[in-house]
Amino acid sequence: MPERWTPDGWRAKPVVQVPEYPDKAALAAVEKQLASFPPLVFAGEARNLKKQLARVCAGEAFLLQGGDCAESFAEHGPNNIRDFFRVFLQMAVVLTFAGGSPVVKVGRIAGQFAKPRSSPTEKRGDVELPSYRGDIINGNEFTPEARIPDPRRQIEAYRQSAATLNLLRAFAHGGYANLATVHQWMLGFVKDSPQARRYQELADRISEALGFMRACGLDLESHPELRTTDLYTSHEALLLGFEEAMTRVDSTSGDWYCTSGHMVWIGDRTRQLDHAHVEYCRGIKNPIGLKCGPSLKADDLLKLIDILNPDNEPGRLTLIGRFGNEKVAEHLPALVRAVKREGREVVWSCDPMHGNTITSVSGYKTRPFDRILNEVKDFFAVHTAEGTYAGGVHLEMTGQNVTECTGGARAISDSDLNDRYHTFCDPRLNAEQSIDMAFLVAELLKKEREAKAKPLPQVAGL
Repeated sequence: MPERWTPDGWRAKPVVQVPEYPDKAALAAVEKQLASFPPLVFAGEARNLKKQLARVCAGEAFLLQGGDCAESFAEHGPNNIRDFFRVFLQMAVVLTFAGGSPVVKVGRIAGQFAKPRSSPTEKRGDVELPSYRGDIINGNEFTPEARIPDPRRQIEAYRQSAATLNLLRAFAHGGYANLATVHQWMLGFVKDSPQARRYQELADRISEALGFMRACGLDLESHPELRTTDLYTSHEALLLGFEEAMTRVDSTSGDWYCTSGHMVWIGDRTRQLDHAHVEYCRGIKNPIGLKCGPSLKADDLLKLIDILNPDNEPGRLTLIGRFGNEKVAEHLPALVRAVKREGREVVWSCDPMHGNTITSVSGYKTRPFDRILNEVKDFFAVHTAEGTYAGGVHLEMTGQNVTECTGGARAISDSDLNDRYHTFCDPRLNAEQSIDMAFLVAELLKKEREAKAKPLPQVAGL
């Protein structure tokens, strides 16, 4: 029998990637204050997301998960939130209409503040300081004072998340997501891009279809699915003290839910079987993601699935592969075969960002678009070969006109990176590259659907 679970049970386990706060009393006071705050999301919303992910698990929908590498306090504003929402809607409508699949939309937003780091320190010249771990923990400025973990930042992260969620809900249900306005979602700086024409043609076709439905006498205003949308939030459950403070009992079911986001995931660096992050996530009833990198073995993956989804519940667990374009074909098949052989119900998603980070000639950390796309293609190819469903993509992206990833339809080069390189952590796809990716994934979805629809060859005598 598994051990009895409590929200603070993780504290008795080994823990990695959690900062050492110098003022323990201040940290305890902040966590106590957070525990008294209202939830950011509701248990019923997390259950609805789980139901939608169960459809992805059954091959009846597709998961689009994306957003900032790490949200920042400085860039928090209505325009940035709106522009992310617009691009995300565009990507979803491309996948739905061109790819022929319902899309479950999950943003890396309203809570994605903490980042794991490969090294605890950062060195510039002769100066070595603690690494920047995200605005919820310390500051990005390269000074000793900024890099000290400050628990009060958790209060600011909560307030920013609440404000972001408030605006996202207004956009999703206040008319901005109405398909009748599909032409208006195009951001100004994308209008002259190579993908603008393709999107415009798709938007025209949607408008024609809506016009035909009206001409047939259908009252489109009576169909809320055409006027509103569901957008869920997600983040890495890295800062466990914050997550514990936001863990509440659902009054309708008596179950524990993490109310800081609809979905949380365990990173590739924190998925140790007997460690704190797995212990915490096993007890909450939210949908859970698990990052799967090249070092993960099939036996350990099955053990993690047993811990995180012991009831084999569809929609509970999403496996997010992040191998790198040169490694996905080598490592993913064994994991897929093991999960399929054991009959485990999971969503398979592809994170083509984290395994394809390089340092450019000019010294910038970047991600070549071709490598990102190749990992997605190999991800689909593996699932086609294994007879399983390629269920989603997980992208670090923004609605801003940044130059952080090279390549794409406009062919951003190494020399262009300096123009608008704004990220505090990892490079993100800009709006144009994100739409480009949506069209390419839609083509892969369409091919996958057509391959399944092909009739079996006729055999004499049968």
